[in-house]
Amino acid sequence: MKKKIRQYIDEHKEELFTTIQEVVRIKSIVGNEHEMQAYMKRKFEELNLTVYEIEPVYEKISCHEAFIDSGIPYANRKNVIGIYNGKKEGKSLTIHGHVDVVSPEPSSNWTMDPWCGDINGNKLYGRGSADMKAGLISNWFALKTLIDLDYPIAGDVQLHSVIEEEAGGGGGALACLEEGFITDGYISTEPHNLNLTISHAGIMYFRVLVKGRIAHAGLAHEGVNAISKMMKIVSALEELNEWRAKNVKFELYEKGSGQSVHLNLGVLNAGDWASTVPGEAVLEGRIGFIPGETRQEIKELIHDTIKKAVEGDKWMEENPPLLEWFGWSTDPWYQDPEDPFVQLFLENAESVMDRKVNIIGRASANDARFTQYYGKKGLCFGPIGENMHGPDECVHLDSVVEVTNVLANYIIRWTES
Repeated sequence: MKKKIRQYIDEHKEELFTTIQEVVRIKSIVGNEHEMQAYMKRKFEELNLTVYEIEPVYEKISCHEAFIDSGIPYANRKNVIGIYNGKKEGKSLTIHGHVDVVSPEPSSNWTMDPWCGDINGNKLYGRGSADMKAGLISNWFALKTLIDLDYPIAGDVQLHSVIEEEAGGGGGALACLEEGFITDGYISTEPHNLNLTISHAGIMYFRVLVKGRIAHAGLAHEGVNAISKMMKIVSALEELNEWRAKNVKFELYEKGSGQSVHLNLGVLNAGDWASTVPGEAVLEGRIGFIPGETRQEIKELIHDTIKKAVEGDKWMEENPPLLEWFGWSTDPWYQDPEDPFVQLFLENAESVMDRKVNIIGRASANDARFTQYYGKKGLCFGPIGENMHGPDECVHLDSVVEVTNVLANYIIRWTES
């Protein structure tokens, strides 16, 4: 069967590639996923799957501990699920992908149209080509392969096409799981370079507001510059980042991302006129953390770092910085690598591709993390991509073929195990 699967995919890979081109050309930026989901619904219907459309209900999902509020209304934004009903009483499997992408702006940094979907040699270009429309279509094509080969798949297979992974997944993967679309195993085909990913870091966003005193620049001595005051906090957080990078280690993240934890200062806004002493500065950042560290510990760490940074500054002691946590707030995710779900996938992937597959972790997040709240098994395995979230994003087409082969074979092996 492995030979039949590879032969079918090799003979039909142009259809696979063309389908990826079509979806890359759909501008499904977070919050505007409707056209893309309508496309995926049609593709699921082509396979005669039982199709469900799930519109997230804020009141139902917002109380979940893993929920992240994207701030985007859910009206007319749907997740699409296609279900193949197994022929026997085999194990069930979810294969997951997200349709949303981040903005390609500034598009002037690209050497081509970000929505072109053009193929140059082994690479297919465009926003979302790697992250993660190639994986999403691989999921569909793997199941299509088995259906076209008339293989009697033992267990139920669910294809999840979800929204807003890039904004935290609350209205996407989490909403689907909360509606009861849960199976014995869960695979997300994010672009992980043909590595098997079983863990990712916890992530939290924070915002710091520093007050100053507005004054004319010609009388700057009468004011208090909020930018200058904020720099003390910036320096302290940068020192904390350097310390954590050297001292906080998690082997899987070192292997997969090169560094286990990061404290990124991503946004700084202050002032509105060169001749005015700014009366307010706002800093936004992201901190990652490893299994064993908790969200409460991280909150205390940032709070204490800021508090220490302003010690001895009379103005800031009398006008203390305000610390706020917003947006992303996720626990670290860790799937036991010895679990049969992982070990069978590893054996299958190495057999299909005839190469060693590394088990890694990542310092970034993905939707497989939600499985831990439902006592289910999850992993990530996807194609080779370049420049995700950056200009000239692309996916390696030969790796897409390999992912599709691995998935098709694993559907058989897992559902029959």
